[in-house]
Amino acid sequence: MGRRAIVAGTGFGLRVHVPALRAAGFEVAALVGSDAERTARRAARIGVAAGFDSLAAALEATAADVVTIATPPDTHAELAALAIAAGRHVICEKPLALTAGQAEAVTAAAAAAGLVALVGTEFRWDPAVEAVRDAIATGLVGRPHTATIIRSYPILAAADASAPGWWFDPARGGGWLRANGTHLIDQLQLWLGPIAEVSATLGQAVPRPAGGADDGYGVLLRTESGATGVLQECAAAWGEPVEVTRVAGTEGTVSIVDGHAYLATADGTRRLTPQAPPPPPTDAADPRPWTALEIAAYTGLARWLYHRLDHPGEPPAPDFPRPATFADGLSVLRVVEAIQAAAEAGRAVAVGVAA
Repeated sequence: MGRRAIVAGTGFGLRVHVPALRAAGFEVAALVGSDAERTARRAARIGVAAGFDSLAAALEATAADVVTIATPPDTHAELAALAIAAGRHVICEKPLALTAGQAEAVTAAAAAAGLVALVGTEFRWDPAVEAVRDAIATGLVGRPHTATIIRSYPILAAADASAPGWWFDPARGGGWLRANGTHLIDQLQLWLGPIAEVSATLGQAVPRPAGGADDGYGVLLRTESGATGVLQECAAAWGEPVEVTRVAGTEGTVSIVDGHAYLATADGTRRLTPQAPPPPPTDAADPRPWTALEIAAYTGLARWLYHRLDHPGEPPAPDFPRPATFADGLSVLRVVEAIQAAAEAGRAVAVGVAA
């Protein structure tokens, strides 16, 4: 009998978790949403056997091995704790919880129960992200000293931009820092090690009637290894998207341009990633251009988990990608809280001290 999964969340969970889990070999046994009738209809439409309006009911009714959580951030810790108490392995969307305290509790619970507990920072499976990690880890750039990550998108440029209501509600874990910045913080710490100190601004470029969560931020950071960096995003900027990713070291600079990783040294510039085939087309009813990329990356994460569950005695593979664990998610959340504290205080804040 194959591995079975419950998916909690009918937005990103339906759009990305379900197809990725299936591509990895899981049977999706149940879908969980806030409305029982609507969730049952959605489950039937995509060929999932059952729909529920509570995770507790889905856990009781199915013999699933895994629970994946793609609900609003203020529900993550409660649902993760419920799954862990039921002895299920977990993939939880980022941010792992609303606060670092909540994240500490579920991280400790998963460790005590001996369960695999992962965070959905799936872009660790992006070949370019992995190529940057490998270039740094193998010494191709020498000692990394400067990181630059800049993102500019028009996603929230209109005051009435369509998004789930919680996106703009700080009390529910909304805001672009938590929605997308968590991916970038995870990547920086994957590449350079823990972030030790931050200075930051955090704000809303476009006023929202729905709430006051941030749509952009700017961060100056220092890692424990001594590297410095700039992390800046704005999701409310009209025009073509802009993405800059560079890590400079004493022997070279590694960067991501148009989805490919490049290494520049005194000998010239070379591409580190092979030419990839075009991504599969998105569903006609869901034409968002990033859907295929999300599914491809999430499939890598789900395949890692399937293999881990089928071969529990094997040591972790020595090569990457490896998934972000709950401990990694807790570390990212501590950085997020430090950024928020630094923006409020108008001064540098040490990570792990600000909460």
